[in-house]
Parts: sequence; C-alpha cells; structure tokens
Amino acid sequence: MLYFIADTHFSEENIMRYENRPFESVAEMDSALIRRWNSCVGERDEVYVLGDFGADGQEAVMLGQLNGRKFLVKGNHDVKTNQYYRDTGFEEVYDCPVIIKSFWILSHEPLYVNTNMPYANLFGHVHNSPIFKTYSSQHYCVSVERIDYTPISFDEIVKAIQSKGNQNLKK
Repeated sequence: MLYFIADTHFSEENIMRYENRPFESVAEMDSALIRRWNSCVGERDEVYVLGDFGADGQEAVMLGQLNGRKFLVKGNHDVKTNQYYRDTGFEEVYDCPVIIKSFWILSHEPLYVNTNMPYANLFGHVHNSPIFKTYSSQHYCVSVERIDYTPISFDEIVKAIQSKGNQNLKK
C-alpha cells in the first residue's frame, strides 16, 4: 500500500506548543507517532513524507523504528543534504515537488491547482491552519494534525477527493 504524511517534526519540542499538539512531552509525541505509523504501515508499504520530518539529529533512530519504505519530499525544516537523509534511511529524497501516477503532485507547501489542470496536489506545511481545507476536489493536506497523527492511505485520499466531485482521478 501507499501512504502519505507530513510535518511529523519528530523530537521537536516547539512544535507541540506552536500547533497545540495533545502530548505532554516530546517522548510521548514521538512514541505516539511511531505507534500510529506502525499500526497501519507494513514493512513492504511505501510512505511519502511530505516534508518536515524532524528528529533533531536522530533521523536514523526514528526511521529505524518506522515500518515501510520511506521517501522524503523535503520541507522548509529539512535543511540537511539529500545524501544525509538517504544515509539515515530514506530511500529517496526530493528537493522539488514530484509527480506520481501522472496526476498527483507531491509537495511540502500547497501548490496552485485549478479545474482546468489535470493534477491534484498532496501537501503538508499548513498544519491546522483554518485558511486551508483538509481536502477538495483537487487537493489533500496530509499534515499530521489533520490525519490523526497517522499516515493516510492513498485509497482514503482518492475516496475523499472523489466525494468532492473529482471522478477523473488516477490511481
């Protein structure tokens, strides 16, 4: 299966305050994120992290505890080299948005898409900002605050976007 998640910010204490995360400590947050990730992602599954993985130098430790094959589309907090992230356990790392299945644009920050464009955008970055809807007929925000701190499957995303009227989705 294919999963998506963004803005985990592993081991980053400030994110709990900035985004009002429901955890008492960084250890509790990291433990919950790992537990929720592994509750749905299997060893053979693929997970695209759409930026801001975090871990404050502990990326290899965190990635070693997470199931699946992991890919990173870098966010504004992912400032180390692509090779660094590969060495810690990501199979591939992307500096720019990528397109999968000839239709889905994966990015950290939301991109402009309209009904005349043959694309849909999966992104993070905005956390719980009320300026952005969680999903529409051409986008889905996978910031952890919007997906119960648990990777969301591609099938769930497609179903939600179809419910908004987009029947031309490519799976």
